[in-house]
Amino acid sequence: MDLTPTKEGKVAFRLPSRPDTECFTSYKIFGDLTCGVPPLLALHGGPGSGHEYLITFANLWPRYGIPVIFYDQIGCGASTRLRQFLGDAEVWSEARFVAELENIIEHLGLHDLPSGFDILGHSWGGMLAAAYATQRPRGLRRLVIACSTASARAFSASMDSLIAHFPPEQRKAMEDAKHNDAYDSPECRAAGLVLLKRHFYRLEPFPPPELEMRMKHQAEDPTSFRSMYGPGPNKCTGTLSEWTCVERLPNINVPTLSYNAEFDTASDAVCAPFFELIPRVRWVTFPGGGHMCHLEGELREKVLVTVAGFLTGKYGE
Repeated sequence: MDLTPTKEGKVAFRLPSRPDTECFTSYKIFGDLTCGVPPLLALHGGPGSGHEYLITFANLWPRYGIPVIFYDQIGCGASTRLRQFLGDAEVWSEARFVAELENIIEHLGLHDLPSGFDILGHSWGGMLAAAYATQRPRGLRRLVIACSTASARAFSASMDSLIAHFPPEQRKAMEDAKHNDAYDSPECRAAGLVLLKRHFYRLEPFPPPELEMRMKHQAEDPTSFRSMYGPGPNKCTGTLSEWTCVERLPNINVPTLSYNAEFDTASDAVCAPFFELIPRVRWVTFPGGGHMCHLEGELREKVLVTVAGFLTGKYGE
């Protein structure tokens, strides 16, 4: 199917904590926002991964008539980079990302669409989506929280649990790196590959083009990830280290789909608060998949069909 964007653009934005810094958010639209069907706004993870690895969901337009909007969060991809603000807690805060999200929603007129609009957030994007939905924004109709967490501490505990089952050599490399920040050592890189192949994308060849682009973005400019998460996958010391939206989840007042996969870094324990605390929620776990189950062979289709079914109201109230 043709996955050429219908429209591409940039939205001007000023950092709330640094108003003299002019930025822009780059976005792409697949489909017609005036077609009468609620568009889906996709929020990528990372932080700092860019939108390309979520391109599976662009198929919602040609197959189901659902317009899809992607954007690169400021600090990565085709949007403004912010290397000069490495570690700045105000720049790399939930509030800034919510303000940027609200800015693009207003620019595209989503609040005023008679149909309303939907949001899908994957990983860190799911954290952002959940936090935004707790504010009960005007026009938000449905929410998809994909392979995400409601608590950074819970995610860190899940990551430690996964690494505890690594082969001894790789487990030691990750544990050593956590203490000395030696995440660039050959031993830790080998352990990182174990993590990726066990819990992110479980098929060969590895990586697929979409995931390769995500890895490229984070390697070229790790500012977002290091500022918000930390130096490595099992050491969360950035601005998200104490982040949680658990107490806010009951405020979400729209039908919500939360999904993860069997071998996901977002384990069942990590995802449970979404199911327990959001008033109208459906939870799906995809057998055999990893964190990128929307890219994994037959699961790609299953994830797409599940999300489409939820967005079109065929189930999930």
